[in-house]
Amino acid sequence: MSGIEFHELGAKLRHARKLKRLRLADVASEVGCSESLLSKIECKKVTPSLRILHRIVTALDTSIASLFTDREGADITLYRSGERPVVVIDAPRQTGTIRLERMAPYADGNSLDGNIHVIDPGATNGGEINHVGEEVGYVLEGEIELTVGTSTLHLKVGDSFFFRSELPHSYRNPGDVTARVLWVNSPPTF
Repeated sequence: MSGIEFHELGAKLRHARKLKRLRLADVASEVGCSESLLSKIECKKVTPSLRILHRIVTALDTSIASLFTDREGADITLYRSGERPVVVIDAPRQTGTIRLERMAPYADGNSLDGNIHVIDPGATNGGEINHVGEEVGYVLEGEIELTVGTSTLHLKVGDSFFFRSELPHSYRNPGDVTARVLWVNSPPTF
């Protein structure tokens, strides 16, 4: 399985920010973090949580997927097992890593975004996220704790979920084994 190296992520975020002609201060204000943190992320000194990364791409009016697209506009895309593009989120204060295995390429006009979230034991997305849209998921392996609004759900293999993305949501793996969750968003946000 190939992964997106973090130094590529930082460089791609910097490039996206510069294309929008935004200063670090502009993005930091929108994200709710310091300029120093953004600079460290862009210079690959710090890995952001999934929550912070989501806030950054939202401030840049893009998505995580768009940073790594290489097949825009194809009528059919096939990712064979073990060959899906992977975005690795490995926050330093976190006990585990989250990997997003892309199931669909990013392309302007797509209404769906699909990933397999591979969540190591103890890993968390970093806190609440909310945005426009809907989400549906299915636990393939392991277990996760999904919090949506004021409800916390303990999900195991075979469980599925659906919620409106406007509700604050977060997740973590409280188990001892890696969890794998098929996760689909509409519109694309990751």
